[in-house]
Amino acid sequence: MQLNGILNILKPPGMTSHDVVSVVRKKLNMKKVGHTGTLDPNAAGVLPICIGQATKISQFLLDGKKKYRAELTLGIETNTEDIDGEILRQREVTSSPDEIREAVLSFIGEYKQIPPMYSAIKIKGKKLYELARQGVEIERAERTVTIYHIEIIEIFKEKVIFDVLCSKGTYIRTLCKDIGEVLGCGGVMSFLLRTASSDFSLDTAITIEELQALENVEDILLPMDYPLQHMSKAIVKSAYSKQVLNGNRIYSNYLIDTIHEPIGQEVCVYLEKEFVGFGIVRNEDHNQKYIKILRLLFEKE
Repeated sequence: MQLNGILNILKPPGMTSHDVVSVVRKKLNMKKVGHTGTLDPNAAGVLPICIGQATKISQFLLDGKKKYRAELTLGIETNTEDIDGEILRQREVTSSPDEIREAVLSFIGEYKQIPPMYSAIKIKGKKLYELARQGVEIERAERTVTIYHIEIIEIFKEKVIFDVLCSKGTYIRTLCKDIGEVLGCGGVMSFLLRTASSDFSLDTAITIEELQALENVEDILLPMDYPLQHMSKAIVKSAYSKQVLNGNRIYSNYLIDTIHEPIGQEVCVYLEKEFVGFGIVRNEDHNQKYIKILRLLFEKE
C-alpha cells in the first residue's frame, strides 16, 4: 500500500538530513521520501520527513517558522561559524551580562545575514561547502531574515544559552557570529537543537531507534494536511470529483460551502474528506469567484 504523510523525526547529532531520509527510505522500502529543510550534521532536533505524495507539500513546511535552543560561545571565531570549525581568532570577552543581553536582543526584527561558506546553498551549480573545503571563498549576497523572538535562558561567563523563533533561511551559526561581532569579541555557535519546525515540535518527534522498532509506521504517520491547518478549506462535493481531478475551475456551486476567501488567497482543496491539492481564489470578468487548481496531489484514475 502506498504511504502518504509526514514523519516527525528527532534527528540526532552526527547524521546529515540526507542520512535520515536514507534510513526512512530503507525502513519503508520507498524512494519518494524527502526532508523539509536541512539541519546541520552536528545539530539535533525536529526534522519533518515527507512520504509519498506529501513530498508535494514540502515547500509549505520549508516556508514555516523555526524555533531553536542555541548556545553561543563568545571570544572565538571559526571558519564554519560553529565550535567544530578551525579557530581563526580568539579574543577576550570584556562585555558585562547586561551588554551581552542587549546585543543579543538587538537582533529581534528583520536583519540582513550573509550565509556562511559552509552551507548547502548553491551558487552557479556548486554547493558553498564544497568550495569552502577547497579553500575557496566567494562573495555571497545578503539575505533578509526575521528574528521574531529571542528568550535568553542563561548568561554564564562567555556562554549564552537562548531560544530563538525565526524565519526560514535563518542561519543560527551566523546569528551567533554576528552577535559576537557587535560585542567586538567574536562568537560561534557551540550547540543547536531545533525544537520546532512549522507545526512540528520536539514533544511529538520520534527517534531513529523508535522508528526502526516500529512494526507499522502508519500508526505514527501524520496526515498530509497536518501542517496546513492555518489554510482555508474548499470542500468539493463528490459529484464534481471529475472536474477537480481534471484540474478544472471550481465554482461555488461545486462546494459544500461558498467561497468566502478574498481574491488571491490560497486554499486546501478536499474531495469530501480527502485532501487532494491546492488552489487559489480567482474571479472572472463578471466577478464570479472560482478556485483555480495550482497543484493536485492525486490524479484521476
